[in-house]
Amino acid sequence: MTVECVVERGIAKIVIDRPKALNALNAEVLQELQNAVTEIQNRKDVRVAIIQGGGEKCFVAGADIAEMANLDPLEGSEFGRLGQKVFSAVSELPFPTIAVIQGFALGGGCELALACDIRIASGKARFGQPEVGLGIIPGFGGTPRLARLIGPGQAKKLIFSAEMISAAQALGIGLVEQVVAPEQLNEAAMKLAQAIATKSPNAVHFAKIAINQGLEGSLEEGMRLEAGIFGLCFASPEQKVGMTAFLEKRTVEF
Repeated sequence: MTVECVVERGIAKIVIDRPKALNALNAEVLQELQNAVTEIQNRKDVRVAIIQGGGEKCFVAGADIAEMANLDPLEGSEFGRLGQKVFSAVSELPFPTIAVIQGFALGGGCELALACDIRIASGKARFGQPEVGLGIIPGFGGTPRLARLIGPGQAKKLIFSAEMISAAQALGIGLVEQVVAPEQLNEAAMKLAQAIATKSPNAVHFAKIAINQGLEGSLEEGMRLEAGIFGLCFASPEQKVGMTAFLEKRTVEF
Protein backbone atom coordinates (compact mmCIF):
# COMPACT_ATOMS: atom_id res chain seq x y z
CA MET A 1 0.00 0.00 0.00
CA THR A 2 1.26 3.44 -0.96
CA VAL A 3 -1.25 5.44 1.10
CA GLU A 4 -1.22 4.89 4.85
CA CYS A 5 -3.98 6.05 7.18
CA VAL A 6 -3.90 6.00 10.98
CA VAL A 7 -6.24 7.59 13.51
CA GLU A 8 -5.12 8.62 16.98
CA ARG A 9 -6.85 10.86 19.53
CA GLY A 10 -9.30 12.30 17.02
CA ILE A 11 -6.69 13.07 14.36
CA ALA A 12 -6.46 11.06 11.13
CA LYS A 13 -3.10 11.08 9.40
CA ILE A 14 -2.98 10.16 5.71
CA VAL A 15 0.50 9.72 4.23
CA ILE A 16 1.24 9.23 0.52
CA ASP A 17 4.49 7.28 0.59
CA ARG A 18 5.91 6.49 -2.84
CA PRO A 19 9.49 7.70 -2.49
CA LYS A 20 10.98 6.31 -5.71
CA ALA A 21 8.39 8.28 -7.72
CA LEU A 22 8.50 11.37 -5.45
CA ASN A 23 4.99 10.48 -4.22
CA ALA A 24 3.59 11.02 -7.73
CA LEU A 25 -0.10 10.32 -8.27
CA ASN A 26 -1.05 7.52 -10.63
CA ALA A 27 -4.46 5.84 -10.86
CA GLU A 28 -3.53 3.29 -8.19
CA VAL A 29 -2.39 5.95 -5.70
CA LEU A 30 -5.51 8.02 -6.37
CA GLN A 31 -7.70 4.99 -5.66
CA GLU A 32 -5.81 4.29 -2.43
CA LEU A 33 -6.29 7.92 -1.41
CA GLN A 34 -10.00 7.62 -2.18
CA ASN A 35 -10.16 4.48 -0.02
CA ALA A 36 -8.46 6.27 2.88
CA VAL A 37 -10.87 9.20 2.62
CA THR A 38 -13.86 6.83 2.48
CA GLU A 39 -12.54 5.01 5.55
CA ILE A 40 -12.50 8.13 7.73
CA GLN A 41 -15.35 10.25 6.36
CA ASN A 42 -18.05 8.80 8.58
CA ARG A 43 -15.96 7.96 11.62
CA LYS A 44 -17.27 9.73 14.70
CA ASP A 45 -13.86 9.60 16.36
CA VAL A 46 -12.16 11.70 13.67
CA ARG A 47 -12.19 15.47 14.14
CA VAL A 48 -9.29 16.57 11.91
CA ALA A 49 -7.32 14.99 9.06
CA ILE A 50 -3.69 15.67 8.19
CA ILE A 51 -2.51 14.85 4.65
CA GLN A 52 1.19 14.71 3.84
CA GLY A 53 3.79 13.05 1.68
CA GLY A 54 6.30 10.52 2.90
CA GLY A 55 9.97 11.43 3.18
CA GLU A 56 11.53 14.89 3.39
CA LYS A 57 11.83 15.90 -0.27
CA CYS A 58 8.25 15.95 -1.58
CA PHE A 59 4.67 16.48 -0.55
CA VAL A 60 3.53 15.20 -3.95
CA ALA A 61 5.63 15.91 -7.05
CA GLY A 62 2.54 15.78 -9.30
CA ALA A 63 0.57 13.34 -11.38
CA ASP A 64 2.55 10.44 -12.79
CA ILE A 65 3.79 11.64 -16.20
CA ALA A 66 4.90 8.14 -17.18
CA GLU A 67 1.28 7.00 -16.85
CA MET A 68 -0.12 10.05 -18.68
CA ALA A 69 2.32 10.26 -21.60
CA ASN A 70 0.44 7.98 -23.99
CA LEU A 71 -3.17 8.71 -23.04
CA ASP A 72 -5.62 9.58 -25.79
CA PRO A 73 -8.15 12.44 -25.32
CA LEU A 74 -10.83 10.21 -23.80
CA GLU A 75 -8.38 8.53 -21.45
CA GLY A 76 -6.94 11.92 -20.49
CA SER A 77 -10.39 13.22 -19.64
CA GLU A 78 -11.15 10.12 -17.57
CA PHE A 79 -7.88 10.45 -15.66
CA GLY A 80 -8.67 14.10 -14.93
CA ARG A 81 -12.14 13.20 -13.68
CA LEU A 82 -10.64 10.55 -11.41
CA GLY A 83 -8.30 13.08 -9.82
CA GLN A 84 -11.13 15.60 -9.48
CA LYS A 85 -13.38 13.01 -7.86
CA VAL A 86 -10.76 12.03 -5.29
CA PHE A 87 -9.78 15.60 -4.46
CA SER A 88 -13.45 16.60 -4.16
CA ALA A 89 -13.86 13.76 -1.65
CA VAL A 90 -10.97 15.29 0.31
CA SER A 91 -12.49 18.79 0.21
CA GLU A 92 -15.93 17.49 1.20
CA LEU A 93 -14.82 15.65 4.33
CA PRO A 94 -17.08 16.82 7.17
CA PHE A 95 -14.13 17.93 9.33
CA PRO A 96 -11.12 20.17 8.63
CA THR A 97 -8.17 18.92 6.58
CA ILE A 98 -4.60 20.19 6.88
CA ALA A 99 -2.03 19.75 4.11
CA VAL A 100 1.46 19.43 5.60
CA ILE A 101 3.91 20.35 2.85
CA GLN A 102 7.55 19.57 3.50
CA GLY A 103 8.96 19.86 -0.03
CA PHE A 104 7.77 19.97 -3.62
CA ALA A 105 4.03 20.40 -4.22
CA LEU A 106 3.80 20.56 -7.99
CA GLY A 107 0.95 19.96 -10.43
CA GLY A 108 -1.35 17.38 -8.87
CA GLY A 109 0.48 17.84 -5.58
CA CYS A 110 -0.37 21.53 -5.48
CA GLU A 111 -3.94 20.64 -6.46
CA LEU A 112 -4.17 18.17 -3.58
CA ALA A 113 -3.00 20.89 -1.20
CA LEU A 114 -5.65 23.20 -2.65
CA ALA A 115 -8.33 20.61 -1.88
CA CYS A 116 -7.45 20.81 1.82
CA ASP A 117 -8.86 23.47 4.14
CA ILE A 118 -5.53 24.70 5.53
CA ARG A 119 -1.96 24.48 4.22
CA ILE A 120 1.14 24.55 6.43
CA ALA A 121 4.51 24.51 4.67
CA SER A 122 8.14 24.05 5.51
CA GLY A 123 10.42 26.90 4.52
CA LYS A 124 11.92 24.47 2.01
CA ALA A 125 8.59 23.80 0.26
CA ARG A 126 8.15 24.71 -3.40
CA PHE A 127 4.89 25.16 -5.29
CA GLY A 128 3.88 25.27 -8.92
CA GLN A 129 1.52 24.25 -11.69
CA PRO A 130 3.97 23.24 -14.45
CA GLU A 131 1.44 21.61 -16.76
CA VAL A 132 1.56 24.08 -19.65
CA GLY A 133 5.24 23.22 -20.06
CA LEU A 134 4.08 19.66 -20.79
CA GLY A 135 1.41 20.64 -23.28
CA ILE A 136 -1.54 20.23 -20.90
CA ILE A 137 -3.37 22.24 -18.22
CA PRO A 138 -4.04 21.43 -14.56
CA GLY A 139 -6.65 18.68 -14.59
CA PHE A 140 -7.37 17.79 -10.96
CA GLY A 141 -9.29 20.97 -10.07
CA GLY A 142 -6.35 23.35 -10.14
CA THR A 143 -7.80 26.04 -12.40
CA PRO A 144 -10.98 26.76 -10.39
CA ARG A 145 -9.53 26.10 -6.93
CA LEU A 146 -6.38 28.16 -7.40
CA ALA A 147 -8.31 31.10 -8.85
CA ARG A 148 -10.75 31.01 -5.94
CA LEU A 149 -7.98 30.86 -3.36
CA ILE A 150 -5.46 33.42 -4.62
CA GLY A 151 -7.47 35.33 -7.23
CA PRO A 152 -7.59 34.90 -11.01
CA GLY A 153 -4.61 37.15 -11.74
CA GLN A 154 -2.20 35.33 -9.46
CA ALA A 155 -3.58 31.96 -10.61
CA LYS A 156 -3.04 32.88 -14.26
CA LYS A 157 0.49 34.08 -13.53
CA LEU A 158 1.36 30.81 -11.81
CA ILE A 159 -0.33 28.55 -14.38
CA PHE A 160 0.63 30.43 -17.58
CA SER A 161 4.30 30.75 -16.59
CA ALA A 162 4.65 27.27 -15.05
CA GLU A 163 6.80 29.12 -12.50
CA MET A 164 7.88 27.37 -9.31
CA ILE A 165 7.62 29.57 -6.22
CA SER A 166 9.03 29.39 -2.73
CA ALA A 167 7.14 28.86 0.50
CA ALA A 168 7.61 32.54 1.33
CA GLN A 169 6.12 33.57 -2.02
CA ALA A 170 3.24 31.12 -1.52
CA LEU A 171 2.53 32.70 1.86
CA GLY A 172 2.62 36.16 0.32
CA ILE A 173 -0.10 35.36 -2.23
CA GLY A 174 -2.26 33.36 0.16
CA LEU A 175 -1.50 29.93 -1.26
CA VAL A 176 -0.47 28.71 2.20
CA GLU A 177 -1.56 29.85 5.64
CA GLN A 178 1.66 29.23 7.60
CA VAL A 179 5.36 28.66 6.92
CA VAL A 180 7.65 27.19 9.58
CA ALA A 181 11.19 25.87 9.82
CA PRO A 182 11.49 22.33 8.42
CA GLU A 183 12.21 20.82 11.82
CA GLN A 184 9.07 22.46 13.27
CA LEU A 185 6.65 21.41 10.53
CA ASN A 186 5.14 18.28 12.06
CA GLU A 187 4.91 19.90 15.49
CA ALA A 188 3.15 22.97 14.07
CA ALA A 189 0.67 20.84 12.13
CA MET A 190 -0.09 18.66 15.12
CA LYS A 191 -0.50 21.69 17.39
CA LEU A 192 -3.10 23.15 15.03
CA ALA A 193 -4.85 19.79 14.60
CA GLN A 194 -5.04 19.30 18.37
CA ALA A 195 -6.42 22.82 18.85
CA ILE A 196 -9.19 22.10 16.34
CA ALA A 197 -9.87 18.65 17.80
CA THR A 198 -10.66 20.11 21.24
CA LYS A 199 -13.45 22.33 19.88
CA SER A 200 -17.10 21.42 19.29
CA PRO A 201 -17.10 18.92 16.38
CA ASN A 202 -20.60 19.99 15.42
CA ALA A 203 -19.71 23.69 15.40
CA VAL A 204 -16.49 23.15 13.42
CA HIS A 205 -18.39 21.04 10.88
CA PHE A 206 -21.06 23.73 10.49
CA ALA A 207 -18.43 26.48 10.25
CA LYS A 208 -16.77 24.63 7.36
CA ILE A 209 -20.12 24.36 5.57
CA ALA A 210 -20.90 28.04 6.15
CA ILE A 211 -17.54 29.19 4.78
CA ASN A 212 -17.44 26.88 1.77
CA GLN A 213 -21.04 27.33 0.70
CA GLY A 214 -21.01 31.02 1.57
CA LEU A 215 -18.31 31.60 -1.03
CA GLU A 216 -20.53 30.22 -3.79
CA GLY A 217 -23.08 33.02 -3.78
CA SER A 218 -23.44 36.70 -2.90
CA LEU A 219 -22.55 38.19 0.48
CA GLU A 220 -26.25 38.47 1.31
CA GLU A 221 -26.80 34.80 0.45
CA GLY A 222 -23.82 33.87 2.58
CA MET A 223 -25.21 35.76 5.55
CA ARG A 224 -28.62 34.13 5.19
CA LEU A 225 -26.93 30.75 5.13
CA GLU A 226 -24.87 31.66 8.19
CA ALA A 227 -27.95 32.75 10.14
CA GLY A 228 -29.70 29.46 9.43
CA ILE A 229 -26.68 27.38 10.41
CA PHE A 230 -26.12 29.54 13.50
CA GLY A 231 -29.65 28.67 14.58
CA LEU A 232 -29.10 24.97 13.95
CA CYS A 233 -26.21 25.02 16.42
CA PHE A 234 -28.70 25.59 19.22
CA ALA A 235 -30.26 22.20 18.49
CA SER A 236 -26.99 20.48 19.38
CA PRO A 237 -26.14 19.32 22.92
CA GLU A 238 -22.65 20.70 22.28
CA GLN A 239 -24.02 24.27 22.46
CA LYS A 240 -25.39 23.59 25.93
CA VAL A 241 -22.16 21.93 27.02
CA GLY A 242 -20.00 24.78 25.72
CA MET A 243 -22.05 27.67 27.08
CA THR A 244 -22.70 26.02 30.44
CA ALA A 245 -18.97 25.43 30.91
CA PHE A 246 -18.27 29.06 30.00
CA LEU A 247 -20.83 30.39 32.48
CA GLU A 248 -19.54 28.08 35.20
CA LYS A 249 -15.94 29.17 34.45
CA ARG A 250 -14.66 25.66 33.83
CA THR A 251 -12.84 23.98 30.97
CA VAL A 252 -15.14 22.50 28.36
CA GLU A 253 -14.72 19.00 27.03
CA PHE A 254 -16.56 17.97 23.85
